[in-house]
Amino acid sequence: MSSSDNFFDNVYKIARLIPYGRVTSYGAIATYLGATRSARMVGWAMNNSHNQKEEVPAHRVVNRKGLLTGKHHFDGTNLMQQLLESEGIVVVDNQIQDFQKAFWNPSEELS
Repeated sequence: MSSSDNFFDNVYKIARLIPYGRVTSYGAIATYLGATRSARMVGWAMNNSHNQKEEVPAHRVVNRKGLLTGKHHFDGTNLMQQLLESEGIVVVDNQIQDFQKAFWNPSEELS
């Protein structure tokens, strides 16, 4: 197993802990895992999350401004937004509204 596989597994573990109706960012997961500059790697992990046996709620991971930057990796044009809205998160123009209120920071929540 390569170290990137291990990193991806750790990303998936954290993503599975994001509570229903909350979101986090690629960078917040990277920072929690001690890899502050690896937000892009977290994004790659999310892109591959559909290959996992256990479901990964990748729709709950957005960019640091609350933008649905990964939405093109979901089936259908608005699946990511629909999944978030089904959890009570309001999305307007690919932007999560009340982002700070919806934001879940693993470094604070899991310490």
